[in-house]
Amino acid sequence: MKPLVLIGVILIALGVTGLAVDHISFTEKRTVIDAGPLKVTADEQRIIPIPTIAGIIAVVAGVGMIFFGRQARG
Repeated sequence: MKPLVLIGVILIALGVTGLAVDHISFTEKRTVIDAGPLKVTADEQRIIPIPTIAGIIAVVAGVGMIFFGRQARG
């Protein structure tokens, strides 16, 4: 399989995943107070939104790479 076709398949998979998932969320531990032996931490919820247009662009770019990668072979 050509590298261009492989990258195209990966882009399509990432694009479809981006369209299916609205956002990525994770919890981050943050140190609030660090005074000698006293250490206070807090859990902070982070949300990273995934724009729909990014998924669409990834799918379209992946299809284009597959098309041009197969066309260059023949």
